[in-house]
Amino acid sequence: MAAKPRFLKAAIGFLVGLGVGGVVAWSLARPPKPGGSKTHGDDAALVKGLLAEDLSDRRFSFAAIAEACSGKMVLPLDDSEAHLRVTTAIREALVATLAEMNKEDAPVRQLRRINEASRFFEDGLLARIDAMPGLSCGIPPTRSGDHQRSGYPDLRIVDEASGAVFYLDPKLVEQNSVASTFRTFYFEPKDETLKITDDAVHLLVGIEHDGQTRRWTFTGWRLVDLSTLQVRLKAEFQASNKELYEGVKSETP
Repeated sequence: MAAKPRFLKAAIGFLVGLGVGGVVAWSLARPPKPGGSKTHGDDAALVKGLLAEDLSDRRFSFAAIAEACSGKMVLPLDDSEAHLRVTTAIREALVATLAEMNKEDAPVRQLRRINEASRFFEDGLLARIDAMPGLSCGIPPTRSGDHQRSGYPDLRIVDEASGAVFYLDPKLVEQNSVASTFRTFYFEPKDETLKITDDAVHLLVGIEHDGQTRRWTFTGWRLVDLSTLQVRLKAEFQASNKELYEGVKSETP
């Protein structure tokens, strides 16, 4: 019976990719309107096609999206021995890491922005979990074999007895904002730099703090199984400062 939900997730992911890809292919193959720029005509058709899909108003299964992009299954967390070993280890590592970060002389107390503290928690969890017997923890390699810190997920845990793989993504969240509708989880699939290379359990730990700038107290955490997460697609057009200002002279009053 487990194969059916997995098949459905894969099918959903395939259809999502096929639908977006079909819009792109259609827009590129469509002949330009008479008297119009072919490049602009193609771009306009693509944008209109994407807007017609209302993608920003739809919800997608993260498990289906991740599988469609990586070819790897997002496995649900369960009560098996391997899963219990890993979640117990994560909780033990969190207890020790929060105690360290709550010390008066903790390095996070010197940071101007709370987001800058994420790296300290990643490093603390990595070192503590990797030191536990029967577990290994490190930075997930990309498809090309590189180990990069940026991008989802942040940590890869292996239960050596079973070979089960777990991805863990630590995030910092103010304790009074857990009901906020601001976007705080991002997944940007790229081919060579994609870090999902295993069938794995995907976990996110939201580490709560009190919001007191440079005197943060870390109060607890929420461990989330991402196999049931629903996500939205936010399409945006963007440009860098180089693209905006290159070749344009600065003027003074």
